[in-house]
Amino acid sequence: MEELLTPVSQVYRKRTDDEQLLRPSEPIKSAPEPSADFKGSSPGEALDVLKGQPSYDSLLSVLRYLRKGTQGKHSFDVRIPNPQAAQVIHVLITEIIPNYWTVLIEGSAGQLKGDVDILLACLQSIPGINAVLTYLRALLREAKGDRRGPKQSHAIFTISFILDALSRLLQEDGDLKRIWSSTHSLDNHAQVRPLRQEFITLFTSGKIISLSAEAEDILRQADKLQDAVWTGDGKAYIDWLGRNLVQWVRYGLTDNDSNLCAEIVTRASRLAHSDNLAKKLFADLLLGDTNSSSAFTTLFGHFPPLEQRKMLSVILKYLADMCLNALDTSEKTEDYPIVWAATGALKMIVGDDEVRKGHLVSWLTGNPGAGIGEGCAIRRAAIAVLAEDKEAITTVLEKSISQFGDPLYIKHTPILQQEAHAQVLLLSAGYVHRLAPIKLTVLTRSGTYLNAISNRIAASQVSARFLGMVVGESLSSLVHGADKKLSFNMEEMATDDANWYKSLVRVYDKVGPLDPLRASVSTSKPAKARKPPKPKERATPQPSKAAPNSGFVIEEIEDDEEEDPDLVPYAKPDSDAEDSDDDPTLINRDKPKAPVYIKDLIAYLRDTENYDKQKLALTTAPTLIRRKASYGTEVSSHAEELATLLVGLQDKYDLDNFHEMRLQGMIAVVVAQPKKMGQWFAKTFFDGDYLLSQRASILVVLGLSAREIAGFDASEYAAAASFPSKRLPAKVEKHYVPSAPNTYGSSAAKLKALPPNALDGIAQSLSQSFLAPLAAEAADAVTGPDALKLSSFTSRLQSQSGSSSSSPNDAAAATKKKRQPGVRAIPNTTASLIAASFFFPLTSRFQAALHSASATARGVLFQPELLALYLKTLGLLLHAAGPSTLALPQMTAELWDLLLAVRGRCIPTSLPQGPGGGDWEPGVARALLFALVALLDVNEGDMRGLCERHGREVVETTEWVAAVFSDTRGGDGGAGGSEEEELKMLAAGVLIRLREAVEKYQALLMGDLMGFT
Repeated sequence: MEELLTPVSQVYRKRTDDEQLLRPSEPIKSAPEPSADFKGSSPGEALDVLKGQPSYDSLLSVLRYLRKGTQGKHSFDVRIPNPQAAQVIHVLITEIIPNYWTVLIEGSAGQLKGDVDILLACLQSIPGINAVLTYLRALLREAKGDRRGPKQSHAIFTISFILDALSRLLQEDGDLKRIWSSTHSLDNHAQVRPLRQEFITLFTSGKIISLSAEAEDILRQADKLQDAVWTGDGKAYIDWLGRNLVQWVRYGLTDNDSNLCAEIVTRASRLAHSDNLAKKLFADLLLGDTNSSSAFTTLFGHFPPLEQRKMLSVILKYLADMCLNALDTSEKTEDYPIVWAATGALKMIVGDDEVRKGHLVSWLTGNPGAGIGEGCAIRRAAIAVLAEDKEAITTVLEKSISQFGDPLYIKHTPILQQEAHAQVLLLSAGYVHRLAPIKLTVLTRSGTYLNAISNRIAASQVSARFLGMVVGESLSSLVHGADKKLSFNMEEMATDDANWYKSLVRVYDKVGPLDPLRASVSTSKPAKARKPPKPKERATPQPSKAAPNSGFVIEEIEDDEEEDPDLVPYAKPDSDAEDSDDDPTLINRDKPKAPVYIKDLIAYLRDTENYDKQKLALTTAPTLIRRKASYGTEVSSHAEELATLLVGLQDKYDLDNFHEMRLQGMIAVVVAQPKKMGQWFAKTFFDGDYLLSQRASILVVLGLSAREIAGFDASEYAAAASFPSKRLPAKVEKHYVPSAPNTYGSSAAKLKALPPNALDGIAQSLSQSFLAPLAAEAADAVTGPDALKLSSFTSRLQSQSGSSSSSPNDAAAATKKKRQPGVRAIPNTTASLIAASFFFPLTSRFQAALHSASATARGVLFQPELLALYLKTLGLLLHAAGPSTLALPQMTAELWDLLLAVRGRCIPTSLPQGPGGGDWEPGVARALLFALVALLDVNEGDMRGLCERHGREVVETTEWVAAVFSDTRGGDGGAGGSEEEELKMLAAGVLIRLREAVEKYQALLMGDLMGFT
């Protein structure tokens, strides 16, 4: 019967520990304890010890064994990729660091090379760093996926350990070379090639920066971040990479290493702040000793042509900013050693290579190029490099003349770029005249040159005509004699500016030694900020005891006379809030006094660790700067330093009205030195390394200070800054000193508090004043154009402007009365100042940034909020300059070209996308329409000239605004407070004004309408 039974299943059960203990026949075996000193001789044994939770001494023994392999004392090197090394690295990162990191750090305290350095030496390789990053990515994924949040995640502590280990792995300046040197023991080229690509990708892909920044953010959310990690800062990482490359290149390179370093630089140029890498290589290598200079030229030769061109542009800008822009080249002397030193540095880079010479020629004559917005010294140095090459310098002159006379170039190129190219033309003409006078004679008699001068003289822009006359007279003075040379006999040609341009043809620079340049760069490097020393504690003053025999007797004398009624007793002082503190030891009796000199103000602003000094500096800065502006050279000498401190100041103590006081301080600096600081702030906006909020504050400062200079707004600090001895009593002053008039003759408004949207309020006010007469005319008409629906537009405008009490006819009459065509708004000096120092630097540098090779500059400019504020600022500057400025045609042309260039950023989704757009940005669209409002408002008295000079722009803008109006959603009536309704109102106002101009000057526009689709 048993064989008929088939078991369904069988279960095998292991003996439990209790059963094993109950069996007396089997003795109990204890687990062998690991030896305190590792005696193994194979990586397998080391791996077993690491997996078995070793003691601290055993761990150190294994790590020392692994480190000996990296030093070549035995055959196993954990840094060489192989299966056993991968297992050891995995255990070190996932088991040893999470469990032993704190102990290793404590064991390394006070030691030059501690226990943790032994562990890091085993991981300092391409596989080791890759494994660290892989494990960090996995930990971040685990922390983000935890439903309890980062604070409750178990991976937080491990993330902090791994992040600390990563920062320590890469903290030395020679780590990059040390990591690559671990692959030298590989003889197989098939193994080295993939490691080379992995090495380049590891340090140039941005993976280290992104993962470190992400880990830092997770730790910050979990309140576990103690100190910021440098590997998450893109700028600090680029600086580390530059220092490593400098040290690697400086101490000798093989051909393979040169190619490797050149490829690292090329790939790293795609990262943010990559310009700092080129500057570091130039400053530390080329300006170093002789060996370093030759090493730089060797490295530069391994770059691809495109990278050579980009690095040459960065070096030219670096030379201009650090050394040459501060040079005053207006003096008659031609001895400028610093310019010659810059010429020598550029000559070492360019050499006799035709491709590099072509890059320099392209920079001098390209669009944009020639250092737009920079001083003339950098152009002098660049042209002096090509001075000995007859063919190259002639090419520069021929391209400059051909470009100089192009009608499209004259009409659409920013004036600062035209001035830079005019300087290049004059400088190159002087060198060509010395090398081959007959060549210059032939060029001046060519049709290209004659047409260039004719086109310049016929231009509508004053600056374009001025440059044409300067070039004509200068080249004629070289070719013709004193009796036959060209002379226009105009006042503009006798000014200092014209004489300086004419003197450029006589400039002769040579290649000089690099010593002046080295000294200038070394002194220009910013010193490391040091913490101010803590103030010493003062001893509590003891009350002085009078000497017993001092001879002085205090006697109280009673006065029987009556009190004088005219004598008013002093009021009791207000109680100090700090004196009421319960703890008398917390009372600060050593408060700083308000600064009375600019140098004291600068010292207070620099002392970011002192709350009282920071508050005093911000409070007194607007008044002190304005008071010192016209007396002495305190402000003029320290204006840039003051502006730099104010722009970069952070609200560390959460001060009340911090941003308002900071803006007022910067406005005071600009108002005190408008010609110099307007250009400085425009340059800083594009070139400075600042946050978006700080860049936005620069735009607000430029807009508000320009309006104050033009007389639109009067700051409350202006009256407080004047000296009492220079003022009449208040009762008398009102009879003799009238209020400052603005553009339309009314008294200036008081600019008191500065809200965050200060420019937005001004822009809205100007828009309403522009739309008011249009609404009045629409209200008078029985029926308006059906396409525009002006009835709803009028109702919205009246509800927004709050002018329901006055009739539309009154508004129109008041507006027409304000804008009498014969009234001169502001002096031409003020208008030209706003144009030259505020408006043109902003527009010209924007065009240069659009063509820049730096992706960072373009990315910052096209941030929607910043771009909208930038366009509003340009509109306010144009309105502040007013219709009386001589540069109005040039300002109008540059602003209109810029607006049409950025309209792609605010195209509705139903319209085809432009080259620069992609998203619908209503904020940018409103700012663009406001800039058009300002442009049409200022040019209201010359609409015929506007249509004559800019016919195609008028037609294109009309079509674009009509599309924006039709594709924008908006209510048919009501108060209208949404963004779409405001946008539609602005589009309606601009469209009405443009269509009126098109209908009125249709015959004049017929030529431009031909072929327009």
